[in-house]
Amino acid sequence: MIKVDNISFAYKGSDAMSFPSFALEQGEHALVLGQSGCGKTSLLHLMAGLIKPNEGSVVIDGTNVSKISGSEMDRFRGGNIGIIFQKPHFVKAIRVLENVMLAQNLGGKKKNKAKAISILTKLGLEHKINARVNNLSEGEKQRVSIARALVNSPKLILADEPTSALDDENCKAVLNLLKEVSKESNSTLLIVTHDNRLKDQFDKKIELS
Repeated sequence: MIKVDNISFAYKGSDAMSFPSFALEQGEHALVLGQSGCGKTSLLHLMAGLIKPNEGSVVIDGTNVSKISGSEMDRFRGGNIGIIFQKPHFVKAIRVLENVMLAQNLGGKKKNKAKAISILTKLGLEHKINARVNNLSEGEKQRVSIARALVNSPKLILADEPTSALDDENCKAVLNLLKEVSKESNSTLLIVTHDNRLKDQFDKKIELS
């Protein structure tokens, strides 16, 4: 489903980072582990096609995302990849439901209000669909981010440090939620984290140094 092959990347003025090669099948769950500053977020952005490797390739469902860019990459990402950023990014002028449905529009999908409401309901947010995102708790914002990442039934879900700022109880709740909703949609789930609490919860791990 996703294959990362000998990729390296360097920000301007910085030394190149090299990443291990790995592959995940459809529906498989895995962790990318490593301490802060080792390049975990950069790897996630490379897999999402937000930045391009200097060498190597990232292939998702047969498409080499290292070779496409611009509007073509935007369409592919919108239809195939759900991204949960470490800090949620919302359009503050619109409500929760509209933020989730915006992902359908940006992904080139037909707007499906019922599906967006259904996902928010599964995440316990049915009473917040008309709320302003600024009025949500941090945990609610995180769940809206998950809903937005899942609304297009992506083949790949990428989550960046989704539990690092949470206490043990909320960490467990968010992790269970991600596993549950990804299983329901048969999505490949890759969590980038330095949170040691997650290590025993996943069989497959990719460690960065």
